[in-house]
Amino acid sequence: MMRMMEYHNAVLLTETVEGLHLKPDGIYVDVTFGGGGHSRAILSQLGPQGKLFAFDQDKDALVNTIDDDRFVLINENFRYIKRFLRFYGIKKVDGVLADFGVSSHQFDVAERGFSTRFEAKLDMRMNQESKLSAFEVINEYEEEQLRAVFYQYGELRQAPAMARVIVSERKIAPIETGRQLKLVLKPFLNHRKENKVLAQIYQAIRIEVNQEIEVLKELLLQMPELLKVGGRLSFISYHSLEDRLVKRFIRNGLFEGEPERDVFGNFEVPLKKVGGLIVPTASEIKMNNRARSAKLRIAEKI
Repeated sequence: MMRMMEYHNAVLLTETVEGLHLKPDGIYVDVTFGGGGHSRAILSQLGPQGKLFAFDQDKDALVNTIDDDRFVLINENFRYIKRFLRFYGIKKVDGVLADFGVSSHQFDVAERGFSTRFEAKLDMRMNQESKLSAFEVINEYEEEQLRAVFYQYGELRQAPAMARVIVSERKIAPIETGRQLKLVLKPFLNHRKENKVLAQIYQAIRIEVNQEIEVLKELLLQMPELLKVGGRLSFISYHSLEDRLVKRFIRNGLFEGEPERDVFGNFEVPLKKVGGLIVPTASEIKMNNRARSAKLRIAEKI
């Protein structure tokens, strides 16, 4: 059984929760429950009439559930947020918090295959029931698909060559573990930048396995309808792909292109940003290295 202590400190805890501008009797959602750090901080500021729903698709997180009548933990992907809240009679909420990083627990359990530190089977599924794992991506994707994954999600310039080598090597034998993958891609792992490139490779595969970009877009698109007027979102991203989507959606309600403008050049947006970009302090990064790339953006429903 997993112990709560295996989940490390919540990133930007104070800033993220303060960003929600909590009302004691409000209804809030923590879509990335994990170890429950953010959820506990929210509950500590809610009154008896307040309510907090949390989502986590990883069954390992269920052991951290909070024994509180005001709290409900839903073991599902947050892409289905509106559907599952409706099941509880909730159509509008006062705030949504998200921390899109992989949990420390997932990184630290070797057999989950998220970390380059351990030798493990290629997995990387946040939902352990999911059919698509890193093994399928590496061993079954067409060369063109692999190239797109590495280029788009890992921002790897050598994506075409990497995809070609993987397809060639897996014809000889399946690539089953992180160590085997590392050996196959060794020509691309410059000694000085080995860890950085490996991290980009793992990030790309993980994003594909868990459909992280599509899921984030689906979540953002539901925000204008789900949030009450004056309700807030408080979202932490860890890489530029996610942060760009959040930033653009807050700015103009779109992921690409420009919104339609009226004859005066004005356009309507469902959200307005609150404050500027927030990043961790040097002292927080020193205490929790996982926080180093975190970027927090806050917005309010107009």
